[in-house]
Amino acid sequence: MTTTDIPSVAPAWGRGIENQRRANLGDGTYRNPVMGGDYPDPTVLRVGDRYYLTYSSFESSPGIVLWRSENLVDWEPVGPTCPEPWGSVFAIDLVEHAGRYYMYIPFMPTSWSRVDAPTIAVMWADDVEGTWHGPIDLGLRGYIDPGHAVGEDGERYLFLNGVARVRLTPDGLGTVGEVEHVYDGWHYPEDWVVEAYSLEGPKHVQRDGWHYLVSAVGGTAGPATGHMVIVARSRSIDGPWENMPTNPLVRCTDAAQPWWSRGHGTLLEGPGGQWYVIYHAYERGAQGLGRQILLEPVDWTDDGWPVARGGDLTAPLPLPGGGSEQRPHGVALSDDFHAPAWGWRWTFDRPGADETARAAFTEAGLVLAGKGQDPASASPMTVRAPDRSFRVEVGVELLDGAGTGDEPTAGLLLFFNHRLFLGLELAAGRLQAWTGGTRTWGSQPLPEGTRALELALEKREHIVQMYYRSPGQEEWTHYPLTLECSGYHANTANDLVSLRPAVFAAGPGSARITDFRYRAL
Repeated sequence: MTTTDIPSVAPAWGRGIENQRRANLGDGTYRNPVMGGDYPDPTVLRVGDRYYLTYSSFESSPGIVLWRSENLVDWEPVGPTCPEPWGSVFAIDLVEHAGRYYMYIPFMPTSWSRVDAPTIAVMWADDVEGTWHGPIDLGLRGYIDPGHAVGEDGERYLFLNGVARVRLTPDGLGTVGEVEHVYDGWHYPEDWVVEAYSLEGPKHVQRDGWHYLVSAVGGTAGPATGHMVIVARSRSIDGPWENMPTNPLVRCTDAAQPWWSRGHGTLLEGPGGQWYVIYHAYERGAQGLGRQILLEPVDWTDDGWPVARGGDLTAPLPLPGGGSEQRPHGVALSDDFHAPAWGWRWTFDRPGADETARAAFTEAGLVLAGKGQDPASASPMTVRAPDRSFRVEVGVELLDGAGTGDEPTAGLLLFFNHRLFLGLELAAGRLQAWTGGTRTWGSQPLPEGTRALELALEKREHIVQMYYRSPGQEEWTHYPLTLECSGYHANTANDLVSLRPAVFAAGPGSARITDFRYRAL
């Protein structure tokens, strides 16, 4: 495919809560992504006829949000499972063994964490939707991407990035012996354009007497053709591992395709016995949405190798399990702030250990204590956006510092990270725009004494318009500046996050945040 082959008409998705796009088209087919927005490193476990999914929750606290589905396409949240993460949560493995459920979790150091090196821990539960116990430190330092396995000998193991392996105790809550290197990976041709080799994300699955290792190479971001899913197999958990002759299983082969950097996959059996690979990727032309979750059907050759049959994912695919029912999917992002929704809706950027103590939820809205001096240092509260185009609105009111000359500020942003964001900041008597993580050349004067406004940001693809009005007014005033945000993504800022709607309060005192509203366009 070349750039001249790109369809001129945007593909259609189903629509759900707040007009958010959804994969299930309601006609017996689905169109990727199955989870829009930044949900990287998906891991999925089948429990009876239901599937459970979680992903890298990074600095969310509570963290490790669990989702459930009956068809691998329509997903609804169960809730966070880790009330107090030890650090930033990277790629997890969610598994079941002997009737008990386990999550093997890499915690990465942060400014507030209790770990000072990459650390792998385990949590466990007797009911996947019940209380999770732990974390318990496995004593593994410097590793990420654990993948649980059970050998033909009945022993339990964790595969790690590299690919290394360590044996687990029978209860899965400790390790036995040393970490050992066990697999060198598959090496792509030298002329392929990739970010880096980066052998990681090993996931284990058994089928027809074979042990399969499903791994990622090529780097997570970088060139569109980099990240990929590779497969190896062995009759024994101890190897030797034979690489699939047709590797990779999944890859973007041309930047004209709709999904870039396709990698970090898990193989699993879906409804009706059909197999699938679930993985993450960047959407071409919408990299700011982060790594979204894709689902692709897999067939097996007569000699036991998987073949992904989604192609470049331009066309809808048959709904797993058949039928055309649309089940509950997604979560509303709008919030009246009467009660907290940490982890699955709101996440502080670069939080401190006690960041949520800044937020008081009341019938009159959220009272958010100021932090830092500006949006960059304010640890804004962010939500994941699942759509390419959307509008967000919120009310902000400055509560303290009137007439003192030492005033708080508050506002509404599209926030990638503390170095790259845009939006509006209300200060007493003026409205300041930010773009590229810096203040713009001018600000909009307001009537003297103005301390409350309603703000709106409207993003249509990469074009952002900004609006404001006084509380109680019907008509919006357009802020006289139009912004463009196509460069707000990982390859610009070297940070594996996404461009997210956000609210903030900075400086001394506090601000009241009310009636946050999200709607896809």
